[in-house]
Amino acid sequence: MMWKILPLAILQSALLAGGQVMMKIAMMRLHAFSWSWRFIRSVLVDWQLAVGGLLFLLASLLWMYMLKVFPLSIAYPLVSLSYVFGMVAAVVVFHENVTPTRWAGVGLIMAGCCLIVK
Repeated sequence: MMWKILPLAILQSALLAGGQVMMKIAMMRLHAFSWSWRFIRSVLVDWQLAVGGLLFLLASLLWMYMLKVFPLSIAYPLVSLSYVFGMVAAVVVFHENVTPTRWAGVGLIMAGCCLIVK
């Protein structure tokens, strides 16, 4: 039964990380933060922020389903899979340099998730 949650957790984490990636892309393009109408209007019409918000919404709806169906002690630690997706996105999308120590941390997170669903 617990292996049924893993695909859901992977999808939920991918949606969550995707929302963060879209937000980062949008923030890199927007002007410096200010409380001006110009800045607020640019935020409201930015399509990357809208896509990021949609991904967050989908991740939240899936999260609500997971909370309803699975024990919190299983579901909540699996949210850490979003760190794995975030690290991969940092390399693939933003071309960041990730140290071997950080990759080891990602490996430990993945190992921990496997232990949780076992």
